[in-house]
Amino acid sequence: MSVLEDLEFRGLINQITDKEGLEKLLNEKQITLYCGFDPTGDSLHIGHLLTIITLRRFQLAGHKPLALVGGATGLIGDPSGKKAERTLNEEDVVRMYTDRIKGQLQKYLDFEGDGKAEVVNNYDWIGNMDVISFLRDVGKHFNLNYMLSKESVSSRIESGISFTEFSYQILQSYDFYRLNEKLGCQLQIGGSDQWGNITAGLELMRRMRGGEESEHPHAYGFTIPLVTKADGTKFGKTEGGAIWLDPEKTSPYELYQFLINTDDRDVVKFLKYFTFLDESEINKLKHEVETRPEERAAQRRLAEEVTRFVHGDKAVVQAQNISEALFGGGDLKKLTASEVEQGFKDVPASVIEDDQLGLIEVLVHARISSSKRQAREDINNGAIYINGERCQQLDKVLGEEDKIDNTFTIIRRGKKKYFLIEYKV
Repeated sequence: MSVLEDLEFRGLINQITDKEGLEKLLNEKQITLYCGFDPTGDSLHIGHLLTIITLRRFQLAGHKPLALVGGATGLIGDPSGKKAERTLNEEDVVRMYTDRIKGQLQKYLDFEGDGKAEVVNNYDWIGNMDVISFLRDVGKHFNLNYMLSKESVSSRIESGISFTEFSYQILQSYDFYRLNEKLGCQLQIGGSDQWGNITAGLELMRRMRGGEESEHPHAYGFTIPLVTKADGTKFGKTEGGAIWLDPEKTSPYELYQFLINTDDRDVVKFLKYFTFLDESEINKLKHEVETRPEERAAQRRLAEEVTRFVHGDKAVVQAQNISEALFGGGDLKKLTASEVEQGFKDVPASVIEDDQLGLIEVLVHARISSSKRQAREDINNGAIYINGERCQQLDKVLGEEDKIDNTFTIIRRGKKKYFLIEYKV
């Protein structure tokens, strides 16, 4: 199965400028392709994951991916998919974001071998360009009516768009031209909202070369669909905000749980989108969804595969350990301190410096119970659990045996209210 046939099976082809021509090219030789990632924050999020995985699919098929970090375009702001102007970040902030995102991208592509990936930064060729050269050499090839016809611009005409964001299309187009000329890049991929910017880049190449045959390689554009859920909402958004690829912002356990909770109506589609499982494996999991949906085998496999790709094998084991301890009746005491931190990231926490405090004092200190009297009632009524085990001992003193990894004690009040005790001795 060719890479385009595989992408078609997975439902990942939205638009291609010349499908037959691109297929022929891919079958004839190794090509260089690129996708751009603007540093609008200090981490990529799960919305970027599909384009990263698509770059990886092309690389596994023998082609060479370029991951472009927009150190220059990140200073401007892409109007695509936005209803209002972005807030511009300071140059040193964008530089920091650029370095962070560059480091993330290097985790997901192979940087060795014949088709080794490269990370490039468009600030290297745009940052030193003077305004006269930009307007004369690049801007003159853009027709105003042509730019206004692009959805990223036309959708903002009524609400307003600055010249800064209006010019974004020109800069991204110049990226494609530059990579084609200097590195022989023949394909740009992106999300469906990038179609206008991608085709503008192809038009710029044609105009800058006079519309004639050139010694520079012919180029193509390719977009993948916007990822939406069965309920019509955008994939990757939660009540708590975005799902980030940085483990410090979204822990591997949180990513795992986000994917485990995938709707039955979406899970097969997401297995096609976000995993490297082949057609036969996906069809087996589809059968599981249809015949034994309560076992959630497809969701577990989706969570395992994506968490492994983003964070590695160790993170998958940690996420599974935490999930088993919290939801599968597992032993909380077997968790490591790192696993406790991930699994109980958002529960109320309290630090105590005396590791020989009585349970009643701990309940009051950590505001688990409102008073000593209430603490006694809670203990007598069987509402207090220490590391998953009910405790009705009024004179209980928390000791070494109650510490998880010598660092934490997990206290639960009632069925669902968890509290974390951390020791600083």
